[in-house]
Formats: sequence, structure tokens, C-alpha cells
Amino acid sequence: MKTNSIRLAIKGGETFTATLVDNSSADALMALLSKGDVTVEMEDYGNMEKVGPLGTNLPRNDRQTTTGPGDIILYQGKYLVIYYSTNSWNFTRIGRIDNADGTRLKSALGKGNVTVTLSSND
Repeated sequence: MKTNSIRLAIKGGETFTATLVDNSSADALMALLSKGDVTVEMEDYGNMEKVGPLGTNLPRNDRQTTTGPGDIILYQGKYLVIYYSTNSWNFTRIGRIDNADGTRLKSALGKGNVTVTLSSND
């Protein structure tokens, strides 16, 4: 059975699970994670999100999207973005962190740079 969830481990902090959407971008991320964990060095951007390079390109399914806390987005096909606030832009939704709110996420992600490791939930 195909899983549609992943784990996000924040270095020195919490671990979250996220449920992925049904699109080719999320499928490509799962295929990537089936080969091993992916660690992303993320920077704060705009006091609303953490963003970092995946180290590879994934298929894009861009559309105008309004985000909220916990949304996981693919930007330009090669950047992973975790939102702890809101934004509206043209990008690809990958999934959403389960049971997370903005305050908890912002606290877990901390100020400045953060390392997040993605892994399959198999």
C-alpha cells in the first residue's frame, strides 16, 4: 500500500509527520525518500517560512496558492518551503504538517537557519 506521509525531523528539536497531497511532485519526493533520508539546510524568509534547496529538481505543479501554517511547498521545482505563517504565490503544494499551528512551528523551527531531515514514513 502506498504511503502518503513523511517525517520531518528538526535538528535539535521536534519531529513532525506530514500528509502529502496527490500530485507528481509529492510522488517524486516519495521516490527520492525511498532511496534514503534527505537533509535540507533551511533559512528564514520573510518571517513566514523556512526555505532550502532539495539538491534536485522535482516536477512542478504550480498554481496560485494561499498557504497557512504547516503547509509544505515546492518552489521553483528545487526548493522546499515550510510555512509557519501565511502567503499567497504561484507554487506547488506538496503536503501539510499534521496537527501543527503557526506558534508551535515557529518555535520548533527557531530563528535563523535550521536543518530539517525528511524521511519516508514506511
